[in-house]
Amino acid sequence: MIDIKRIKENPDAIKAGMKAKEVDCDATIDRILELDVQVRGLKTHTETKTAEKNKLAKENGKLFGQKKGAEKKGEDTSALEAQIKANMDASVKIDEEIAEDKQKLKVLDDELTTCMLSLPNMPDPDLLPGGKENNQPLRYIGEKHSFDFEPKHHVDLCQNLGLIDYERGVKLAGAGNWIYTDRGARLEWALLNYFIDCHIADGYEMILPPHMLEYQCGLTAGQFPKFADEVYKIANPTDDRVHYMLPTAEAALASIYRDEILTEADLPKKFFAYTPCFRREAGSHRADERGMVRGHQFNKVEMFQYTTPEGSDEAFEELVHKAEKLVSGLGLHFRTVKLAAGDCSASMARTYDIEILIPSMNGYKEVSSVSNARDYQARRGNIRFRRADGKIEYVHTLNGSGLATSRIFPAIVEQNQRADGSVVIPEALRKYMGGMEVIEKK
Repeated sequence: MIDIKRIKENPDAIKAGMKAKEVDCDATIDRILELDVQVRGLKTHTETKTAEKNKLAKENGKLFGQKKGAEKKGEDTSALEAQIKANMDASVKIDEEIAEDKQKLKVLDDELTTCMLSLPNMPDPDLLPGGKENNQPLRYIGEKHSFDFEPKHHVDLCQNLGLIDYERGVKLAGAGNWIYTDRGARLEWALLNYFIDCHIADGYEMILPPHMLEYQCGLTAGQFPKFADEVYKIANPTDDRVHYMLPTAEAALASIYRDEILTEADLPKKFFAYTPCFRREAGSHRADERGMVRGHQFNKVEMFQYTTPEGSDEAFEELVHKAEKLVSGLGLHFRTVKLAAGDCSASMARTYDIEILIPSMNGYKEVSSVSNARDYQARRGNIRFRRADGKIEYVHTLNGSGLATSRIFPAIVEQNQRADGSVVIPEALRKYMGGMEVIEKK
């Protein structure tokens, strides 16, 4: 969530940032400014009325004392009683006005919160405006594989080698699902072990979070309410709670410290988590995306950091380097791309994609997105830290895939295929495959 002070201080800059992300939020920002004025006005009015009520109560306390003294002396107390009654009637009227104000305030507050939550994050100023057409490849790493034969598609290779059973995957769970079998299952698990060992060696703490999350997790991460229809929801038959299957471990990791205050000495916090990821992936897919490139369930190891504001840029570069190192360690050709503002997700201020070459697609596919949310997620989740001098601020949050397997797997199979249809296993994975170097047809 964007700090409302930034919106009030320079609404035109916020509007320009939204347009750079290819989102028209002018009307929403104008409404936020209107609602803020109305909310503050109502709060002031309620405070004033509450002070009046307290003043009347204090005055009646004195009048009751005077009435008691007059009764002891046998004096007439009718004037005092009339004043007490008038004050009590005025107090009742004020209570009614305060109750009415609070009802109006709740409606306006709810609308203001909805408007604030609907705004995407502001892009960093160095990003180019616009969408994918303005993405900037920063570097190409690794040698492109050249073939002196006609290379096969990963679907054909995986089926011929008995690595993936696509037909029975569809039978079990519908289109967009598959079964890893035999050496394919072992290769998938080898990838996960390789990622996990690398992160542990880098000093990251391993987390195994729940796969079924509360709505607030998606709200904190910035996925809800806008993208609530893109996840698998689970209704609880015993009450009205609704959970959802996590689309990425980021949704869980971003809420670990929700509504908590860390200390400056606690930061940075560096985590990684393995989870399956569940996504509806609604809509039609291109013909060249058949196979494992796009599915409803896939495995991913996610990196996540909580940092101080001044530490987030360094943390971002660290996460980018880690993602690059993982792909390099597999001997694969890939590139690192700086995304334009409009291609960054709604929650993120900046994103670099690690894109791997999949020959059958004649192009590159993202296997890791490394992103900096700045304080956007922290504001939504009320995640703060206390400085050594006692000052409390919002943390910065960052995340990056480290890595997703569903595109690494086909890239390995396609880039490392040989003329006879066998596939060379990357050296980094062989120790997890019992020393196996090549997957050949049985």
